[in-house]
Amino acid sequence: MSQKTRSRGKGQIFSMTLTRFPLAARVLAFGLAIGLTGAVQAANIELTVGSGGDDLRSDLLGALGAQELVADGDTSGQDLVAAARADYARLLAALYDRGYYQPRVSILVDGREAAAISAFEEPATVQTIKVDVDPGIQFTFGRTRVAPMPAGQPTPEALTSGQIAALGNIKSGAQEAISAWRDQGYAKADIARQSIVADHRQAQLDVDLEVSPGPRVTFGNLNISGTTRTREKRVREIAGLPTGQVFDPKAVDKSANRLRRTGVFSIVSLTEAEAVSEGQTLDINAELSERKPRRIGLGLEYDTVEGGRMTTFWMHRNLFGGAERFRVEGQLAGITGDLEGLDYSAKVSLSRPGTFHPDNTLTGTLGYSFTDDPAYNAERVEASVEMLRQISDTLEVSYGVGLVGEQVSDAFGSREFRMLTLPLSGTLDKRDDKLNAKQGYYLKLNATPFAGIKGTDSGLRMAADARGYYAPGAQDRFVLAGRLQLGSVVGPNTRNAPPDFLFYSGGGGTVRGQGYQSLGVTQAGGRTSGGLGFIGLSGELRVQTTEKLSLVAFYDTGFVGDSPTPGQNGKWHSGAGLGVRYNTGLGPIRLDVAAPVSGGKSLSGVAFYVGLGQSF
Repeated sequence: MSQKTRSRGKGQIFSMTLTRFPLAARVLAFGLAIGLTGAVQAANIELTVGSGGDDLRSDLLGALGAQELVADGDTSGQDLVAAARADYARLLAALYDRGYYQPRVSILVDGREAAAISAFEEPATVQTIKVDVDPGIQFTFGRTRVAPMPAGQPTPEALTSGQIAALGNIKSGAQEAISAWRDQGYAKADIARQSIVADHRQAQLDVDLEVSPGPRVTFGNLNISGTTRTREKRVREIAGLPTGQVFDPKAVDKSANRLRRTGVFSIVSLTEAEAVSEGQTLDINAELSERKPRRIGLGLEYDTVEGGRMTTFWMHRNLFGGAERFRVEGQLAGITGDLEGLDYSAKVSLSRPGTFHPDNTLTGTLGYSFTDDPAYNAERVEASVEMLRQISDTLEVSYGVGLVGEQVSDAFGSREFRMLTLPLSGTLDKRDDKLNAKQGYYLKLNATPFAGIKGTDSGLRMAADARGYYAPGAQDRFVLAGRLQLGSVVGPNTRNAPPDFLFYSGGGGTVRGQGYQSLGVTQAGGRTSGGLGFIGLSGELRVQTTEKLSLVAFYDTGFVGDSPTPGQNGKWHSGAGLGVRYNTGLGPIRLDVAAPVSGGKSLSGVAFYVGLGQSF
């Protein structure tokens, strides 16, 4: 016997009714009954599945509402009986979604079929709920047709003849057909007619979906609502909706992401107009809600070697009504650490998104810093202009120009440097979580050509930071994390290069367990400077022990040399230790304890490191 259902209606992808199941029909009728009341002290759920394997059993167990109540400690008789009644439909939905269209389902509440329990015969207690499921034969697709499809597009793979005839496959096949037309500019493509025929003798489902592409449209206006401080002209410039071009759903998503990246809006919703306008154009409606424009922040970190580090900032997200971000920030470091002297800095910056291109952000920065490190003291003033280009959600590049002036005291005496810099960088971020990555990778490359105006030769400073994360198994309890850092300065020697352009190793950012900047290049007279070449390697094993708590074992090693080629003319040192991570939802709080392993003991004991987020 076969049944056939047809459905018409805008936006409806799939609907089906199978009338062969008298039990299911009776269940749905009884499902309207009022739930029983009464206290239940305990209930045991027993599920028996005739066939289908462990995966099907797991799906059915997860579909049981009564099981959820028991797991949550709900012992109300009224709730359990009501859940048992609803479980018929939930089990059928789970079975249909795996292609089982001839099931038999029985739910016994203390020996009585749940669907047959009268609302006036309330049980005082519920001891056992026995669920017996015979899935029957799993259906496959017989004849399938999805038409018309765009030129060159095959029938959706989910609807291929011989595939499991799961409801999810029908829905995804229909959605794939609609998406194929939308990608070609047919924004209002929809399923106009559907025919689904079940052949129970052959255990097959024949599916025929007729697609209505509708007209091919171009982008019309961006209609903006919800803004009070941001000028509509600037919203359009930042969104960059390609008005007049053929509709593309990816362009709508990109415009929404551009608006979100500004940080000005707490809500960004871009939706298509209901109707196509004259000239086959389609307007896009932008519903926005603005955040409070001002924000203040404070950050704290501490380790026993470098001491405490405090950062603070004040920011205005929308200074002139065009999503301009004005930020003032300061930092104080070296508070109560083993190192003498304090480092401090201040910086102001102004950023303007959507400059010359929707994916560009132009930033001007003016900064001052004083650094009191073991190897040198430096007072620095820098002014720069930088253009950031967002290539995709995971890739960005930047380029700029800067002017730097420094007054330095180091192994070579007191000196003054002035330079013109042309910083270039690229970042590819494929991590699943920026603060607590478990899968993916991160790569950042920096290259800064510099022209010496005073005190230094011209040259090139390069740095690379590569990180990888791998979590074997489905639970992500164990995470292997690795990091490689490389650095090189080409052009000047160690004497003529600005000390903050050179490389050191030791401390929280390179080798934990070794003293801060304890490894460099020994100069005549025994004083230490930075090196022209650098290698940093770090490995961590992160083990999640509870939902909030993780344990970490790590090993770091670093190299600094007097050659621009990393790994030549220098020395290695290393450190290792253990750590604890407590997940706060905003990122893990990090506590690491480390000690030297090789390359000399620059510390008298162990070092402690505290911060927010993983070490890398």
